Amino acid sequence: MDNPLAQSRAAESHAAESRSTESHAAGSHAAGSRVAGSSAAESRSAAAIAHSNIAIVKYWGKRDADLNIPAVGSISLTLDALSTETSVTFDSALVADEFRLDGKRSDPARVSRLLDHVRTQSGATEYAAVSSANDFPTGAGLASSASGFAALALAASAAALAGRVGSQKMPDDRELSILARRGSGSAARSIFGGVVELHRGSHADGLDSFAEPLLSADEWPLSVVIAITDTRAKIVNSSTGMGESALSSPFYPSWVDTAEDDLAGARTAIAARDFERLGELTEYSCLKLHAIMLTTRPALLYWNAATVAAIYTVRELRGSGIPVYFTIDAGPQLKALCLPESAQKVADALAATSGVQETRTSGLGAGAQLVP
Repeated sequence: MDNPLAQSRAAESHAAESRSTESHAAGSHAAGSRVAGSSAAESRSAAAIAHSNIAIVKYWGKRDADLNIPAVGSISLTLDALSTETSVTFDSALVADEFRLDGKRSDPARVSRLLDHVRTQSGATEYAAVSSANDFPTGAGLASSASGFAALALAASAAALAGRVGSQKMPDDRELSILARRGSGSAARSIFGGVVELHRGSHADGLDSFAEPLLSADEWPLSVVIAITDTRAKIVNSSTGMGESALSSPFYPSWVDTAEDDLAGARTAIAARDFERLGELTEYSCLKLHAIMLTTRPALLYWNAATVAAIYTVRELRGSGIPVYFTIDAGPQLKALCLPESAQKVADALAATSGVQETRTSGLGAGAQLVP
């Protein structure tokens, strides 16, 4: 019998090749429309949009912190309701990289590290001005770093090569995924749409740690209802928390040792379109993750009272016969995984939950794209 997951990977691989060719052409066109200064050589620009993603089999911990290689693999859903648009301009007039996030000047250190990789790969020598805007709360447990660094990887790669004559080509989707991972582990997954797996890899150089699609967005329609309980940035960011967990949680070694079993179970459920099994694994992975966080010293408690109330809402809905499952990342926001026909009922129930400030309903989104 044909393997539907393998067929999907082959189809997405073909689509990715097309996207890479289109992205190269689109990047050059977009850059041409943004050229400033006396010649194209002085200023080259491009912009990209990417969507956030929510891991259903979680990633926590790094195999190599310098290369930002994950300690475990992960599987995620790209969300069409949460996105980041990022523009990059390489400009010979700049004396340092500049970064603006949601309209405010921000520390460019993490952005510069990724830009350095782009400069090395492309031969570009100029500093860059980067502007990034999210249409959802930043740094609050909604994976803004995933969409942000995916958009940055694509826009910077296109801008660096725009208008240049030579044999260099745009990085393909796998290369973009590896590049985005250098900025944020979860960003590797936001290069792609639909259902995506990020491989842990085993090579010391991290070149086998990349994401690839398992299903496109339209192959299995799913909905995610997001219950936002606090829009403020979290006190302990994910990278810091991961390092502390690896050093102090007694559960961390088991987390790493059992990750492959969780991934294998999720792949099987996805291939069979077994929503109940996938939902059970989603909650299991979430609670395993937070067990590690709670046993980290000092403890990482990202939930608030509304988070817990929303968990109970999801469980009550499921008890009433509505198939819905929760997941929570490093933040207080709950995401409820459900089928599209149940999304409105789930959204109404979560909106009525004490402490929930806002709900957003998302389908599965597309991969990162250049914008004109």
